[in-house]
Amino acid sequence: MSAGSILRALDPQSFETVAIGITPDGGWFLQDVDPDLLRIVDGVVPAVAANDRPVVLSADPAVRSAELGEIDVVFPVLHGPWGEDGTIQGLLEMSGIPYVGSGVLASAVAMDKATMKALFASAGLEVGPYAVITDRQWRSDREISLRRASAVGFPVFVKPARAGSSQGISKVHSIEGLESAIEAARAHDPRVVVEAGVEGAREIECGVIEDEIGVPCASRCAEIIVGGSHEFYDFDAKYLDDSTTLVVPAELDEALESEVRRQACLAFEALGCEGLARVDFFTDSSGGVIINEVNTMPGFTPISMFPRMWGASGLAYAELVAHLVRDAQRRGTGLR
Repeated sequence: MSAGSILRALDPQSFETVAIGITPDGGWFLQDVDPDLLRIVDGVVPAVAANDRPVVLSADPAVRSAELGEIDVVFPVLHGPWGEDGTIQGLLEMSGIPYVGSGVLASAVAMDKATMKALFASAGLEVGPYAVITDRQWRSDREISLRRASAVGFPVFVKPARAGSSQGISKVHSIEGLESAIEAARAHDPRVVVEAGVEGAREIECGVIEDEIGVPCASRCAEIIVGGSHEFYDFDAKYLDDSTTLVVPAELDEALESEVRRQACLAFEALGCEGLARVDFFTDSSGGVIINEVNTMPGFTPISMFPRMWGASGLAYAELVAHLVRDAQRRGTGLR
């Protein structure tokens, strides 16, 4: 869906676009450059199917694909493992093709919530209580793992450490629901993070991009107010219904918004991010700011938070997309 929105925004007078789709089993195929094929229709999320136009990207920068020709920039509009975790970024580095967004290390770190939190803490950002349960710990001593998770304090959010689009996340109010929630998260990732809920907190987000010389710049902030039957901002609330209110810009006093924006840039730098990121926070009644996570390839439909925050900051959707493509060209590949 995000890819369809970006295709629609790219000016054909300035950009020649090639669309590559990846099937659920990992096959790469050329697609028609038709944004309308990438919309939700009657509640059905679009998916890529195999066709008779397979494409292979060579890891040798001296070898160019006959199907693709010379590619200037890749916009990897992908969420979750193999999309924003450093793997496809590594392939593009080996191929010598510039790409939008963070490099291998920052992508991998931001994908792993446990490692990300450790780096946030080392940068002086406030992180809420949490516990990490590895596959080895869960298999070797489940009871100890459950006790460690319970010690975080209920309610807790149980999450796959490395997943996207809020897949596999549960909110748990007591120890009775903890084991099943961990198993649900493990269906997506054997490494699980259990985070303390911040009751009564506001969920605030901020977008970061780099300017023409690579300096991080923060957008106006936004607030997510979850409604309906959703206890948190899960996949359905994000994509499939309209029960959630997105307030852009957020109604924050000037000092608090300034602090969130400052911390967003600090988090961007702490992980070594490039190009773009959406930084998610909680604020409490006392004005405290707790960092939740960084998304290195946030949702990119016109109604997604990241482009809406930049729209509120004076940068229209099409201008934002063009800026990110040109920023990728500026950075190139390799150590930087």
